[in-house]
Amino acid sequence: MVTRVHRPAILVAAPASGQGKTTVTAALARLHARQGRRVRAFKCGPDFLDPMWLELATGQPVHNVDLWMTGEDDVRARLYASAQDADLVIVEGAMGLFDGEPSAADLARRFGLRVLAVIDASAMSATFGALAFGLQHYRAGLPWAGVLANRVGSPRHAQLLQAALPAGDAIAPASWLGAVMRNAAFKLPERHLGLTVAGELPDALARLDAAADALQHTSLGQMDAEALQRWSVAFDSPPEMQPTPRLLTGQTVAVARDAAFCFIYAANLDTLRELGAKLVFFSPLANEPVPACAAVWLPGGYPELHTHALADSLTCRDSLKAHVAQGRPLWAECGGMMALFDAIVDTEGNHHPAWGLLPGLVRMQPRLAGLGMQQLALSAGVLRGHTFHYSTCETALQPTKRTDPGRSCAAGTGEALYQHGAVRASYFHAWMASSPAAAAALLSPGTLA
Repeated sequence: MVTRVHRPAILVAAPASGQGKTTVTAALARLHARQGRRVRAFKCGPDFLDPMWLELATGQPVHNVDLWMTGEDDVRARLYASAQDADLVIVEGAMGLFDGEPSAADLARRFGLRVLAVIDASAMSATFGALAFGLQHYRAGLPWAGVLANRVGSPRHAQLLQAALPAGDAIAPASWLGAVMRNAAFKLPERHLGLTVAGELPDALARLDAAADALQHTSLGQMDAEALQRWSVAFDSPPEMQPTPRLLTGQTVAVARDAAFCFIYAANLDTLRELGAKLVFFSPLANEPVPACAAVWLPGGYPELHTHALADSLTCRDSLKAHVAQGRPLWAECGGMMALFDAIVDTEGNHHPAWGLLPGLVRMQPRLAGLGMQQLALSAGVLRGHTFHYSTCETALQPTKRTDPGRSCAAGTGEALYQHGAVRASYFHAWMASSPAAAAALLSPGTLA
């Protein structure tokens, strides 16, 4: 039997990347969390970094939702579960509102999430109205909350932007939700893979508080619990899910987790626990040895920023070599794989020694070398996920398998999956909940098929 719960919910979107939607999403979440409300936030798409900022803002776990990568039933289950005890549900969109197939707009339409459009208005006036009108009306049936002008230069600038919006009517009510002024105090710093990891900045929470303070002066920021009810959404319970097979019962999985290996979906850890695994964590940057375990997972992250520390982590390296020498599986994805090669070559051509568990090297590039949704077909099931990297791999190893582009608009040959003894490695980031059985296969002995 389907049950239903009503909660205020909003999807924060933009006409393009770089408009400030993560800052606004985190500021809105932080503002209501400071007022004592329980806020649950989600990130549309496969991003690892934005959820870290949203988790800091809310104090709650942040999961990814995507109609393709995670699947509609998974999205429905996560939204419904969060709505049980949340006062406000916020979903941050990905890229531009209509970018991707399916897009953030498709997610909003599927679940009735009101769309708040954040527009960087720093270099426009009347065109702001055209953009807002286009976002609202480009696709029929888009639930609409309003528009927020971001990086505004002055109160007079804000007046011009508001005046540019078309007059409201019964179908398209006036949607001005205010203006946030330019302020370096709450700018979230970036680097080559996106935002800087929140945990690396000692003033990260202060930045979010400054952004929340600025948002509090807008109509959006002044909405109280009663006003939020106009964005109430009916969340239906998901269909009954098949129980996760306990394929890793009694097995310990060691997970690398530190600043070099930080791209970890919370849902992946949940999936491994549901498979029956006991999880233990270790830090290669701290030169910690691999704990006693049946399998190791080296997630992605930023090994290229920590080459000297990783080269010096000989205890960790040697314990990894001993682990695989005993035939115990090691799954390394993206940054985890990079650290296993003989060397990492930076963009200036400097060679930095790595751990040498895989022959060859990875070479950093000034531009993206891989981007997009991917899926990996194994005999145990099909894992969905994505790829996003700035390096290329040079190795004599031949791929055991390749991923397939996950969407019809994607191109290319997919990412290689290498198997070298007990090591399995790829640039592919897996969403393990898409096929728990396939995730268990990555961490189980034997040749992947």
